Amino acid sequence: MKNYIILIITFFAVSAVFAQPKTGSLLIKNGTILTITKGTLENSDVLIENGKITKIGKNLTAPRGVEIVDATGQFVMPGIIDAHSHQGIAATNEGTNPITPEVFIGDALDPVDIGLYRALAGGCTSSHAMHGSANVIGGECETIKHRWGTMNPQGIVMEGAPRTIKFALGENPMRSHGEGSGKVPSTRMGVEFVIREAFTNAQKYMAAWDKYNKEKATNPTAVAPTYNRRMETLSDILKGNIIIHCHSYRADEIYMLLNVCKDFGVKKLVFQHTNEGFKVAPELAAFGAGASVFADWWAYKFEVYYSTAYNAAILTKNGVVTSINSDDANLIRHLNHEAAKTQRYGGLSDDEALALITINPAKQLGVADRIGSIEVGKDGDIAIFDKHPLSVYSVVQKSIIEGIVYFDIAKSPDDARVSVNPEEALPAFSLESHGHSEFDSCMKDMFEFLFGSKE
Repeated sequence: MKNYIILIITFFAVSAVFAQPKTGSLLIKNGTILTITKGTLENSDVLIENGKITKIGKNLTAPRGVEIVDATGQFVMPGIIDAHSHQGIAATNEGTNPITPEVFIGDALDPVDIGLYRALAGGCTSSHAMHGSANVIGGECETIKHRWGTMNPQGIVMEGAPRTIKFALGENPMRSHGEGSGKVPSTRMGVEFVIREAFTNAQKYMAAWDKYNKEKATNPTAVAPTYNRRMETLSDILKGNIIIHCHSYRADEIYMLLNVCKDFGVKKLVFQHTNEGFKVAPELAAFGAGASVFADWWAYKFEVYYSTAYNAAILTKNGVVTSINSDDANLIRHLNHEAAKTQRYGGLSDDEALALITINPAKQLGVADRIGSIEVGKDGDIAIFDKHPLSVYSVVQKSIIEGIVYFDIAKSPDDARVSVNPEEALPAFSLESHGHSEFDSCMKDMFEFLFGSKE
C-alpha cells in the first residue's frame, strides 16, 4: 500500500513538472529592434534570460552558456498575436443551446495541431483560441502560446491570462437555433433578448447567493442556492472577471450590445470582425470597447456585404484599440502582411500598423503586461524577419517563445524555405475586379476629409 501511494505521488509530481512550460536564454545580436512601444533601435541587442527580456541595448555580452543569435541585417519584433483563432483546439462549437458559458475551450486543447507550427512559421507566437459563433453566449476561450509539440495540453496555455468568453450576434446564432425551428433567437431582436434574459437571471442568482452568505452568518441551518455553472460564469461576466469577445458585423447590432452592456454595468468588451465598426467608431471609443477586425474580408455572406478596407485605420484614428486577426488557418501565417494593408488603406505608420498584431491584441486579451512589445521584464516572445515585416517579401527566420526557438527556417524542410523573386511576383490585387472600387474610392475621400491625406 505504501509503495502504491508513493507511485501515485511520483506520477502527479512528474506530471506537474512536464506541465510547466520550458523557458530559455538567448542573446539576439545586431538586429533592427522594432520595440512597438519605444521606437526602433538600429544595430541593437536583446537579452532573454530564463524566458524574460532582461536587457535591450548595444554591444550586450552573453552570460556564460547563453546561445547567441546573429540578427545582423534582420528585423526583430515582438511575437505576433492573433486575437481570433481556432488553431490548437479539438472542438469549436457547443451548439446545443443559445447559451453555453459552462463549456471551456481550455478543455479541448490540441498541443500538436500542425496549425500551431504553421503559425510559428509566420511569426505568430500567441493566439486567442476561441469558441465558435453558433451561440449567442458561447463558451469560455483560452489564450495560448504556440509551444508546438508540447505533449501536455496545459503546456500551450498562457498561464495567468485573464478569462475570456465568446458571444455572437447576427446570422450565426440565428441560423443555428432559431430560423425554421420556431425557437429564440430567430431575429436580431431575439439575440438581444437572449443576452438580456441571461444577464437578468445571473443578477438573480448572485442576489440569492448574497442573501444566503449573509444569512448563514447568523443561521447555521440556512440553505444555499443550487450551484449552477452556467450562472456562475454569467455572474463573473457581470462582476468584471471575464472579457467578452463578441462576433459581430453590423453597426446596429454592435451599438445594441454597447447599450446592453451599459445597462448591466459590463465594461470589458471586445468586438470581433466588427466589419461595420467604422460607422460607430466614436461610440466604440467612448465605451472603451476594442475591435478585432479583418484587413479586407467582407461580402462573403449577406450581413457582411457592407465594409471597407479603411476600417482598421478609421477605428485606430478614433482611438479604438484595434487589432487585425485571422480566424483562419492560412491567414494566421501572414498577419504581418494583413497589417501592412492599413498603410495602403489609411496610411498608418509602421508602429501603428505593427501594433495591430502585437500590443493591441495583447491589450484586448488583458496580457499587455507580458507580451506585445519588446520591453525589459516582458516575456521573451520574438519573431525575427529577414526584411521589414511589413514588406511583402519578408520571411520569418526564427520564432521564439520565452527564450526557446520553436521555429527556425534553417532547420525546416526544404519546401518550407521560400525565396521570392520580385520580378516573378503576382500582379497587384485589383479592387475593381472585386467590385469594391467605387465604394473604396468614396471611403478614401471620407478618410482624407476626416483625418487628412497621408500622401
